[in-house]
Amino acid sequence: MSESSAAPYELYYWPMLQGRGEFVRLALEEAGAPYVDVARLPEGEAGGVQALLGLLREGPAVPPPFAPPILKVDELVIAQTANILLYLGRHHALAPQDEAGQLAAHQLQLTVTDLVSEVHDTHHPISSALYYEDQKLEAKQRATSFIDQRLPRYLGYFERTLERNPAGEGRYLVGSQRSYVDLSLFQVFEGLAYAFPRAFERAKADAPCLLELREHVARRPRIAAYLASERRIPFNELGIFRHYPELDAAGS
Repeated sequence: MSESSAAPYELYYWPMLQGRGEFVRLALEEAGAPYVDVARLPEGEAGGVQALLGLLREGPAVPPPFAPPILKVDELVIAQTANILLYLGRHHALAPQDEAGQLAAHQLQLTVTDLVSEVHDTHHPISSALYYEDQKLEAKQRATSFIDQRLPRYLGYFERTLERNPAGEGRYLVGSQRSYVDLSLFQVFEGLAYAFPRAFERAKADAPCLLELREHVARRPRIAAYLASERRIPFNELGIFRHYPELDAAGS
């Protein structure tokens, strides 16, 4: 989408879950950018899952996207969450405008991507092709490792990042104003609180700056309106952040 284009963005993601598409939705909502969540439209309005699959299998983009989320911007087709956010950050003041700041935001978003992948692997440690019930023992082992070792490491890293960003005054991860990375960390915190309420309650005590960031993002007018709307899909056991009580109890 050019700066002068009035056409809304087209977001392609699974219509029944937040997943990785939610990071993009939050950025679009905060920017106040018009967009269509295509797969949530009726098939009679060129929507539905078939529209998403059609873009994946028969779309003209080179290289073709591997998986959603996908953002269509006029004739431009962008895939991969961090890549989409890199674009939106540049075009909607959701990232610093200098090259060093944009690279820093992208670096942090890629670290968020790593964290999200590890969360997914707590309930599907062997294969996404298997049901959770087919790998419950391995999932409990993986969740124990994540809760005891990996989660504190990630939270500690982002907490230090907040503290070491003098321009952000403890409120922003990069630069002197909110960025898509702040929105993404908010989403991660919301997901962790849903998936691992007991473990997260313990872990967040060591991340006071991140907790303030979470509250600050939640109070932003456009984000608050989005969270209260029907556009915000509830967390459920189809997405990345899933609540299985036996996994939440897995840590020390």
